[in-house]
Parts: sequence; C-alpha cells; structure tokens
Amino acid sequence: MSRTSRAAAETRDRLLKAAIEVFSTEGYVGATTREIARVAEVSEVTLFRHFQSKEQLLSAVAQHITALRTEAFTHQDEWTYDLRRDLLHYAKLHDDMLEEYEALFRMFIGEAHRHPTEAVEVLQQSFLPLRENLISYLKNCIKRGRVHPDVDLLLAVDQLTGMLLSGMIRRHVSPVKRGYTRKQYIEGCVDLFVRGLSTTPSSASHAPPSSSSLST
Repeated sequence: MSRTSRAAAETRDRLLKAAIEVFSTEGYVGATTREIARVAEVSEVTLFRHFQSKEQLLSAVAQHITALRTEAFTHQDEWTYDLRRDLLHYAKLHDDMLEEYEALFRMFIGEAHRHPTEAVEVLQQSFLPLRENLISYLKNCIKRGRVHPDVDLLLAVDQLTGMLLSGMIRRHVSPVKRGYTRKQYIEGCVDLFVRGLSTTPSSASHAPPSSSSLST
C-alpha cells in the first residue's frame, strides 16, 4: 500500500471511530458532520471526500462494526454442523459485537421513534449479511437432517438475535439479581434455540456449567 493510500485509510478509520462516538452520544439526528470531523481532527471537507453524506457515513459505520463477524460466518466449510457448538460460536460473536458497540445500539433503541426512515433502513441493510449467513447455515442443516424442514428460518434467526439484544439491554442488572452470568445467558439462549430447531433433542443437552467457573 502506498503512503497516500495508507494515509487515506487511516483518515477513514479515524472518521469511522469519531462517527461511532458522536452517533452514540448525540443520536443520528443530533450528530453533525462538523462535530464528527472535529472529533476525528480533520476538516469537514475531508470528511466529505470520504463520505458524501451523513447517511453514507452511518452506513459505513454499520458495515464496519459487522465486517469481522460477517467474515467469520462466511466460511461455512469450516463449520462443524454440531448445531449447538456452531450456534454458540455465532451467539458469542454476535454478543461481543453488541458489547463492543453497546452505546451505539442503545442510542438507536432509545431514539427509534425519532429516527429518519433512511437511517433505520441503512442499519437494517448493513446487518442483513449476518442474518443471511446464519439462515444459509441453517438451510444446510435442514439438508443434513439436523433441523426441522418446516421451521420459519427468518423468524427463528430474528428470535435468537432478539434474545441476545435483550441480554445486552439488561446487562447492567447485577449478577445477583439476575441469577446468571453473561456466559450462562448466552448458553441458555442457544440451548432454547437448538431445542426448538433440532431434529435430535438430545443435541442441546449438556451438563449445566458451574457458576463459579464462569465470568460475567
């Protein structure tokens, strides 16, 4: 990579990080390109050289935070087709994404009634690859006889991600009040999900983990 290309990539990365920070604190409506440029320590003109609009910047942010997770789900030849094992891997990666960008997700949830339709559509489109990759995996599981063929996969995937999102929202409740750790919650979500899909109910069974061996 040339020095010019490297500098452009570094500037783009700074802008994305600044956008995440500003969107998280100010919301989509309140965030301005001027403030994002200020936080990134570049001019607003430089921002517009990389992103033509605030909506395009939001789209780039969403694609940025899902890129590594999408890549991890793409190489399905590496998956074991042990339903619980693979879905636990998916759920942990998805939950890590929610944890890392919690402020951003909470902002969109809190302001959902005020978001422009365009912004919501940008986020939905950016997260589609994650959903589509998991649906593709489950279709392969149906072909292998591991998942019931009559399962509504779109609904099922939305239910799993919804449970994980709910876990993030409730995360700051103390473990004592919750009665379980973060790891136990993720495993519980996956076990419920697998029991509902699997053609072999025993595939979801396992010895319950000791709470003393798990971290929050």
